[in-house]
Amino acid sequence: MHNNTTRPLAAFRRRALLACLGAALAPPGLAYAQAQDQAVAAQMYTLRDFGSLEKQFAAVERAGIELVELVGDQGIEADEMNALLARHDLEVVSSHVPLEDLRHDLDHVVAFHQAIGNDTLVIPYLAEDARPGSAEGWQALGEEIGGLANRLAEDDMRLAYHNHDFEMQTFDGRTALEILMEAAGPEVLGEVDLAWVARGGRDPADYLEHFDGRLFAVHAKDNAPAGTAEDQRGFAIVGQGVLDWDEILPAAREAGVEVYVIEHDQPKDAQAVLTEGHRFLSEALVSADAE
Repeated sequence: MHNNTTRPLAAFRRRALLACLGAALAPPGLAYAQAQDQAVAAQMYTLRDFGSLEKQFAAVERAGIELVELVGDQGIEADEMNALLARHDLEVVSSHVPLEDLRHDLDHVVAFHQAIGNDTLVIPYLAEDARPGSAEGWQALGEEIGGLANRLAEDDMRLAYHNHDFEMQTFDGRTALEILMEAAGPEVLGEVDLAWVARGGRDPADYLEHFDGRLFAVHAKDNAPAGTAEDQRGFAIVGQGVLDWDEILPAAREAGVEVYVIEHDQPKDAQAVLTEGHRFLSEALVSADAE
C-alpha cells in the first residue's frame, strides 16, 4: 500500500511561499521570515505534563508553530488525532516510535501514520540494555535499522534516528552514531539532538558535517551553564543557553536540514519553551541566511 499524501513539509512550504507572495509590500525581510517559520516544529514530549492532548496542541498553536513531532500515537486513534490537528491548524512532520514497535508492530504503526498524513518515523531512544557495547554491535544495529527503512520505503515512508549522549562513545576514533549511520545506509536519516551531542563531548556544528544530505531534523534545545537549571536537568530554552547557534544554524543549513524541532526534556514552563524558542529560531534563521 502506498501513501499518496503530500509530505507535510512540502505542502507547508508551498503555503508559506504563497503567503510571502501576498506579503510583497511588507517591510523587507518579513516575507522571508514567514517562509522560515515553516521549518520549526514542536516535539510533544516537551508538553507531556501540560494536560490533555487538546491543551498541548493549543499551546503549540499559541506559540505560532504549525508543525508537530508526535510521541508515537499519543494514545489516541487516528480519527481523533486528525480532528485535534485540524482544530488547531497543525500538521504532523514526524513521530518518535520505539524500535521495539517497529520490530514487532510495523504494519499497525504504518497504518496509523498514513491515516494522519505523516511519512517520517524516528527511533527516539535505546534503553540501556539495548545499547551495543562494541563497534560490531553498533554496525549490526545499523544494518537492522537500514532494513526497517527499506521496508518503510515500500510504503513511501522514511525512517530517522535520534541520538542522545551515549552514541558519542568512540570505537577506534569513530562514534557509535557514525558507525550506526554508515551501516544503516542512505535510507536512514539523522535527527541530531544538538544538546546531547554537546553533552557527549562533541562540537554540535562540527558534528553535523557527518550528516550531509541525510539530516532530516535537528532537535533545537540548549544546555544551561554548568551548575544551573538543575531542576530542569540542566537544559535551557533554545537560544538561552551555552550552545553557539551562530555556528550551528549555518552548519545545519549546509547539511540540508529540513526542520528544527523545539524540545526540552524537563521544562519548568513548557509554553515559554515553545513561544520563546520559536521566536528565537525565526529571527536567528533569517539572520543566518542574511549573512
